[in-house]
Amino acid sequence: MVDTVIETKDGLKLRKLVELKTSTADEYQDAMLERIEYFKGQNQQKSIFNSTIQNTVVQTLSTVLDLKIQLEKSLGDENLKKVHEFIDEFLLFGL
Repeated sequence: MVDTVIETKDGLKLRKLVELKTSTADEYQDAMLERIEYFKGQNQQKSIFNSTIQNTVVQTLSTVLDLKIQLEKSLGDENLKKVHEFIDEFLLFGL
């Protein structure tokens, strides 16, 4: 990357980019991805407990969702409508 230095009236020096090569953009991208991976690893080492809890919660919710989908498939449309109506009536009765 070639740059030129421009001095303003206040004495401030600014760099003006004249040329930006594609390979430079790739290098910046690679550097940013490396930093992200570095900090990801650092944060995981600091908080193993939180990562474990978070993974457990996500896995549990995923399992519950899979069970719900399988249950809905096995019930069929007609029975599923009846179950939904029952749940709606039950919830409205509680209000």
